[in-house]
Amino acid sequence: MKIELRKVPQTQKEFQTDYDSVKIEGTFCKISPSLVKIDANLTGNTTVQCARCGENDTITLNEKLNFLVSDGIYKSNSDNEELIIEIENSIIDFDEIIQSEISSINSDYHICINCTDNEFVEKEY
Repeated sequence: MKIELRKVPQTQKEFQTDYDSVKIEGTFCKISPSLVKIDANLTGNTTVQCARCGENDTITLNEKLNFLVSDGIYKSNSDNEELIIEIENSIIDFDEIIQSEISSINSDYHICINCTDNEFVEKEY
């Protein structure tokens, strides 16, 4: 799902999109001429690779996402801790956002149940 930034309303509008078996749904609204606020939930199942044995494992996602989308480079005068996604061409692509979130989850360090139960694996403290 894509939407032009100029068409984003100032009142909250609901959206939903999915990629494979992962779904993102929530609301978005314009908070300034170049900023859009997105509050959403990422739910579903995705396959990740164990960092120790390399086997595929399925994890269940249920994450809350709160971030801002900026039209172009975001310049802030404050110490804002919020996540900012910078877009080009003034088009918000929710499909690209969900794919990016899944890629970020896949790049995390995951340990499967077999490796956590293995007594011979050295544990780091």
